[in-house]
Amino acid sequence: MTPKKRKRDVEAAEAGVEEQEAPAVEEADEDPLTRAERERDEAIANWQRARADYKNLNRRSLETIDAAVGRARTEVLGELLLVLDYLDMALMAECISDEAKNLHYGVSLTRDQMLGVLERFEVKPIEELETFDPAIHQALSKVEDPEREEGEIVEVVRKGYRIGEQVLRHAQVHVVGVEEPSPAPSPEPAPEAETECEEEAAEEA
Repeated sequence: MTPKKRKRDVEAAEAGVEEQEAPAVEEADEDPLTRAERERDEAIANWQRARADYKNLNRRSLETIDAAVGRARTEVLGELLLVLDYLDMALMAECISDEAKNLHYGVSLTRDQMLGVLERFEVKPIEELETFDPAIHQALSKVEDPEREEGEIVEVVRKGYRIGEQVLRHAQVHVVGVEEPSPAPSPEPAPEAETECEEEAAEEA
């Protein structure tokens, strides 16, 4: 190694050491009070960011839990409505004997208790209307009746229920309306025409 090259390497090494020591010199020259205030501000900023992140995480967790609980509650209440339907059908049976009447009374009490449980969860029957409303009704079929206006409800097949302001189950109804005609089937070619075409093709061959 030549003396000139060795000298350049020494100068470069010294310059690197000076650059590395520069921040330390600056920090050493910083006033203790100023450094303490800067460290305090950094600590406060980090704490505020951590606090905001925690609040956002907590809020998202609560929203996820509430949504899961709401879905599970809606599913369970929907199943209870099916049980209530069966109780209503049982109460529609004719009672003649004393035993049947006692059974009818017991089923009626059970139904009332079921309704009380549903009401505690803010589940109530949907009000019965004379006109079809797609927001709360589901049309099972359309009935032609010239003596009634279109859209008028003929029969409620299954009651609908709300949970608060939300529809838990739409009411199933028969409604007055004109059935839409089904599209006419496309005509199929007659067998004779196909036979003639086959005979002409055979003759040409």
